[in-house]
Amino acid sequence: MPLRLRKFIGTILIIFLVLLYAILAVSIASAYLGTSPWWVHFLYFLLSGLLWVLPAMAIIKWMAGPVQK
Repeated sequence: MPLRLRKFIGTILIIFLVLLYAILAVSIASAYLGTSPWWVHFLYFLLSGLLWVLPAMAIIKWMAGPVQK
């Protein structure tokens, strides 16, 4: 697969990942954290705000293609 096409597909995947992840994180927060104290909200959004990076890193590694020596 050409590198340019791989980067295009990866960009689309990252956009969908961020959109779906944000909707899921906010849905979970509104369903379960309604009466929780502020520090529970803070910890939840801190962790969920960092967690999306892991699948995004996998997509970015795939976009870069195999390492050429």
